Parts: sequence; structure tokens; C-alpha cells
Amino acid sequence: MDRNTAEPRVDSLPGPQSSEWVEYHHETAAPSTYVYDFVWDITEDAIGPFCTDADGNVLLDFTCHVAASPLGYNNPKVLDRADEFDMVDPLKIAGQDFYVSTGGSPDETSLPGPAHLMDRLTDITSHYDFDTVFLSNSGAEAVENAMKICYDNCETPKYGITFDGAFHGRTLGALSLNRSKSVYRRKFPELSGIHDVEYSEAGVERLRSKLDADTGHIPPEEVAFLILEPIQGEGGYRVPSPEFLSAVDDLCREHDIPIIADEIQSGAGRTGEMWAVDHYDIEPDVITSAKALRVGATISRSDIFPSETSRLSSTWGAGDILGSMRGALTLAAIEDHDLLDNAAEKGTYFMDRLREVSADRQLVEDVRGLGLMTALEFDTADRRDAVMETALQHGLLTLGCGQKSLRLLPPLDVTERELELCLDILDSVFTEVADPVASA
Repeated sequence: MDRNTAEPRVDSLPGPQSSEWVEYHHETAAPSTYVYDFVWDITEDAIGPFCTDADGNVLLDFTCHVAASPLGYNNPKVLDRADEFDMVDPLKIAGQDFYVSTGGSPDETSLPGPAHLMDRLTDITSHYDFDTVFLSNSGAEAVENAMKICYDNCETPKYGITFDGAFHGRTLGALSLNRSKSVYRRKFPELSGIHDVEYSEAGVERLRSKLDADTGHIPPEEVAFLILEPIQGEGGYRVPSPEFLSAVDDLCREHDIPIIADEIQSGAGRTGEMWAVDHYDIEPDVITSAKALRVGATISRSDIFPSETSRLSSTWGAGDILGSMRGALTLAAIEDHDLLDNAAEKGTYFMDRLREVSADRQLVEDVRGLGLMTALEFDTADRRDAVMETALQHGLLTLGCGQKSLRLLPPLDVTERELELCLDILDSVFTEVADPVASA
């Protein structure tokens, strides 16, 4: 498949082979979240945003697997380096009990391992004085460990602060922080002391009242952390105002409350900066990352981490050899190929063109985003769902978020041609969804 000439091509979705794979999968799989019956065939051609499903359909994937594959499929910027590594077994070890090397000395080895990934993560967070990393399996684990180190660092930990619309993971502790959809928390016990406020300047003012020594009911010295997504993901790709995040920072500095920046979806170059918080006047005390890194990471200062490492938890973490290597190679590719600039430039171009394509449509209420973290908000949730399903039939993979928004996550090295392919499909889809009789 030639990335320079590839185009979406769909006969039917889902086709018979895909349907068979879906049925086979669900014979043994526990219920979980599946958006639609897209079945990627890993044995067939795929490159950048293009992939092939089990029936031979070629799809334009503008989800990047919810930002977990930031350079798309089979990107040579990563694969060419990874191919130098002869695969071994096991590729995962108990990384909190044993160490991993990739031959020679750490400075001389040609391929990165877990320690190199941690070193690179401290490099790209050095402007926040971060010097310590704990690797884990997932974003939810990264959040769990962020909470744990903040609780441990607080002399009298009792409370945590989260925001309306937040999503921080599906493990039991992280669920207590979620405020996006009730289905994520329903029937599960929660951590006590978690308070929520609006994701806005008004919310900061309400929090200020709660923390006030004379009129409030939350002693600031008992607040172990405040956690936020610099751009909310599941909550609808809500992009905060600079004034809001600056107010959060001022309030937390006033009361010495650590800020956890959840960068699991927005980090690693997605917004045109390495971290979404880099766009704002805010100083996080902890950053959580995953997805693009292929492993989870909790990044902070050594004085915040506990001295007893047994207080943190991960089975594989720093022992995920392949995941750590690909995470480090991805960060290197972002830097070596100026992909932060590409994300910023192409993101501006994409949002401008999305506004043009949707300008005369009554169905699109808003186009928003930062870098290549982009969303369209529709007039109704049903309209959003219809656009998402119709786009799939045209060969474009998208994802919903919030109540009625559609998110678009192209690869960080996306080309103008690929963005225009997406825009052409959306233009046709908007016509079909707005007037299905006429388009038929």
C-alpha cells in the first residue's frame, strides 16, 4: 500500500468475514465498549491512517485507536528502528523486580529500553523539574499511582478534587474521579472525599469558597490532589480557557495542593506541544501519560514519590520491553521529524477547513480542538451518531465523545492530502445525513 496514493474503499461494512470474527470474539469476551464492527486485519496492508479490514475494505482511520497509535499504522519512523531488534521471549518481565538492558552500556546501545523511556520522559518534563518516573501497564494505572503518591505525600490526606466531565480510567480507584457518564461509576464503591466542581472559571471560584478558612468546609491541608485533563477527552474535547487553568494554578499554589495533569489522551504531541499543559500558564506537580507511550507512566519530582517503592503498583510496567522500546522510539520520531510543528500547523488547517465544510450546515454547532485533537459538536446526539455511522460506510473511522460530539484524531504526521480525503467524506456525509431522501 502506497500512503501517497491510498484512498478509502468500501464494499460493505461489516462484511461477512468481519461479522464472523466479531461473533467469534464475543463467544468468550466479557461485555465491553465496542463502537462498531470494524475488524482490522493485521496480516493485510496498512500504513499511516490507512488500514485494511477482514473483508478487504480500505479504511481511513482518524481515531488513532483513541490516540494510542499516534503515528498510525506501520509507520517506518518507528518500525525501521524497531526492526533492528531481534524479537526475544519473554517480551514482558516483572519489571519492578528485575532490570532490562538492550546490550552494551546505556549510552552505547542502539535500541532504547524501559530505562531510556524514563530518561526521555524526564527530559521532556524537565521544565516542570520532574526527575522521576514510574512505569505501569495503562493510563488508569498511571492515574491510580498518581493518586497514591499524592495521598502519601500529604500529611493528613482526606480529599481529592475532580471536575465535571472528567474521565480518568476504569479501575476502581480512578472511577471515583470520573464525572463524564454515570454508567462508568454505577454500582461501584467509591473513594471517600472526592469533590467535583465545574470545568470553568466559575468552578474555580466555587472551589475557592469550599477551601476558604472562614466559610468553607474543606480544609486545604487535607486535600491530597486536584486532577484535571488539560483538554477533556470523553467529556467532549472541551478546550479550557487560559484564564481558567491559570486560576486553577493560582488557587492550588495558594493552598499548596498538588496538580495532577492527566495527559493520557492529550499528551505526547497530540496538541502541537509535547504536553497540552505546555499551552497554558499552569505548573503540574504530576503528569500521567500512556496510550502513545505504549505503557503507562506517572511522572513527577522525587520529593513527591514515596521512598518505599512497594507503595506503587504494576505487574509489568518497567518490564514491558517491547512497549517501552516503541514508546521511546515514538518520542524520538516526534522530535526527529518535527511532528509537534506538523500537529500544530495541520491542526490549524484542519479546523479551518472543517469550519468551511460545515459553515452552511445547520447540523454542526461547533468546531474545536488544539493541534490534532479535534472535535465537531452536532445539534443532537442522534445526528452525531448518524454522521459517525455514515462516515464508516464511506470508509472513515471516527469516534464519539461527550453528549453529541465527534472526535477526529489523525496521525501526528498526517498530510494535507489525507486531511482533504477526510473532509471530502464528511462533506458528502453531512449532505446525506441532513437530507437522506435527496442524497438517495
